[in-house]
Amino acid sequence: MPPTDASTGTGAGPAPQLGGGAEDTLDLQLPEELFAPFREDELAFAPQRTDDGAGHLLDTPACWGPATTPLGPFQLVPVRIERDLALISRWMNDPAVAAFWELAGPESVTAGHLRAQLDGDGRSVPCLGVLSGTPMSYFEIYRADLDPLARHYPARPHDTGIHLLIGGVADRGRGVGSTLLRAVAELALDNRPRCARVIAEPDLRNTPSVSAFLSAGFRFSAEVDLPDKRAALMVRDRALRNLL
Repeated sequence: MPPTDASTGTGAGPAPQLGGGAEDTLDLQLPEELFAPFREDELAFAPQRTDDGAGHLLDTPACWGPATTPLGPFQLVPVRIERDLALISRWMNDPAVAAFWELAGPESVTAGHLRAQLDGDGRSVPCLGVLSGTPMSYFEIYRADLDPLARHYPARPHDTGIHLLIGGVADRGRGVGSTLLRAVAELALDNRPRCARVIAEPDLRNTPSVSAFLSAGFRFSAEVDLPDKRAALMVRDRALRNLL
């Protein structure tokens, strides 16, 4: 879990290898009206619905639908390696990102990181963040309660974690990270009815990242000693969402 910075190109770091102990999945069938159509210029990034159960532990982020933000329509689009590897690998080789995610190198390095999630049981789902039709960020949505992170804080069933990096330099340091974090937290709470909290764990020393989460409606909960960093446990509570 390398430390990362949502406001300068990286959010909370990549998801650690996930352990055992999965609990029952939520058998939720979302109504078709939630799947709002993309505009024509966004069709290339439309999520591919599958019937293989991928993502069910997270209530299928591919079906969460778009969000309206002050920056334009935003969509989480599950990664397809054949389409997205070159772009994500280029982002991972940006020095500002590589310092935290530690995935610099040939495309095979990023591919291995993505496949570990895509070939898993759906506890962590890698996604492109598509803003106004343009892929410009990378997210990992994961079950924090089924993650090794849960050994380090009082996890609750269905806690949902977020990792984020902003791909383009032009999108860093001007509040874009906060806007996207707020949008994704709202999507998780809207589409995961059993989820009471959205969790993140940026490096405690990473003041811009902590500030981005605070601006997105997260609260600082505690300092947490993780294997590779001292983290700020950030929490966005469903019960407080209308007050933030």
